[in-house]
Amino acid sequence: MEEFDFLVIGSGSGLDVANVAANQGQSVAIIEKGPLGGTCLNRGCIPSKLLLYHADVLETIERADEFHIDATVDDIAFADIVRDVTEEVEADSESIRRGLRSSSAHELFEGEGRFVDERTIEISGGEDDGTRLRADTVLIAAGTRPSVPDIDGIEETTYLTSTDALQLESRPDHLVIVGGGYIAAELGHFFETFGSDVTIIGRRPSLLPEADEEVAAAFTDRYADRFTVHTGHAATAVSEADGTVTVEARPYEYGPDGGLLEDEAPVTVSGDELLIAAGRVPNTDTLNVGAANVETDARGFIETDEYLRTSANGVWALGDIVGEYLLKHSANHEARTAVRNIFGDDLQPVDYSAMPFAVFASPEVAGVGALEQDLRAAGQEYATNTYRYENTARGDAMHAEGFVKVLIDLEGEILGCHIIGPEASSLVQEVVVAMKAGTGTVQDIRDAVHIHPALPEVVQRAFSGQFSRGDGGHHHHH
Repeated sequence: MEEFDFLVIGSGSGLDVANVAANQGQSVAIIEKGPLGGTCLNRGCIPSKLLLYHADVLETIERADEFHIDATVDDIAFADIVRDVTEEVEADSESIRRGLRSSSAHELFEGEGRFVDERTIEISGGEDDGTRLRADTVLIAAGTRPSVPDIDGIEETTYLTSTDALQLESRPDHLVIVGGGYIAAELGHFFETFGSDVTIIGRRPSLLPEADEEVAAAFTDRYADRFTVHTGHAATAVSEADGTVTVEARPYEYGPDGGLLEDEAPVTVSGDELLIAAGRVPNTDTLNVGAANVETDARGFIETDEYLRTSANGVWALGDIVGEYLLKHSANHEARTAVRNIFGDDLQPVDYSAMPFAVFASPEVAGVGALEQDLRAAGQEYATNTYRYENTARGDAMHAEGFVKVLIDLEGEILGCHIIGPEASSLVQEVVVAMKAGTGTVQDIRDAVHIHPALPEVVQRAFSGQFSRGDGGHHHHH
């Protein structure tokens, strides 16, 4: 049995905490079964955003004629684009690995860890196979993996997950995507821009169901123009023959009493590649967390208190595996809280207020704070205002479509802001700063001088106009 002061499972944001432990002179063990750097670096945000920027460049060229510029694309070296991105990611991951291997303060164990007792883990696979480690403090930061739904015939069918799709060196002729969330939206945009036909099948009534409902509706409309979109459909069966994958999808009513609508006709879609983008599942099952007395919720995510402590003494957890926000900036934020709580004197709760998200599709989507549908469901009083990009000088110059939508309470406190359109992920940032570091009211945005005629004017105007009361669909001005 090897003994350590601090042990972390996973080498994504958990590594930030391990580095602090090492800097404080603690003996530190890191267990990682895959490449170093976790989901974000290896199979998540970094490769996808690198690829998506290529799509944005191509889309800009293809739209040039709108601006009276005659441009043609002569050649696209698709395999080179993907290979460059894969090589860049692998180099970054390898450099983290070399750093840990050469550090006297960290010990890296490459293999799969499983709890065999409280704060005791056995490694399987790799050169450390069979090694048992025990630590005074354990941090579980082992993330999630793509979820594969139980569709008839899936076991016998070749399919891609997001991980595979990010490394696909030949472009599909026709890509069929099962799932309607941000991964489907982003990868659909990437492949369609590079010439694939794309069909999206999603159970919910709209794409991006986690977004504000007006944004989701606008996004779904735009995608319905670009792709074949079957929202409100559940994939029930898949099969494969001669390199063609066929998906049967049945009309589906989403909701607590929902389910398949048996008396409506199914749709059948065929393509040469199938991408399953149906969410993520936590890696707690492979870790055998029960042996460590670490409690999980019904979906398998680790239960923590507000300080990120699990039900087991000396065991902490953060990142995707705790299932709050499956976002890298959330995991980094949790890591900062974990550092304060594990190595500091007094406990501070993790603060999830003003946690933004973005979808790097076309159109781009971003948001922070409450969704209108949630405020309405809670019977909360609020007011709302929307401003369109094309009504600003810069938005007009860009031929931009989209809008900024603001939700406030009746005292002027910002409850949420939702954006669909160019640079949404950048525009939402000033709202996050106002909510987190300002007074959190509309005054923060109204009082700030906005550069004219820059794009943030669309945010300024959304916060400055005439708000309408929102309550159960009745709008009246006040």
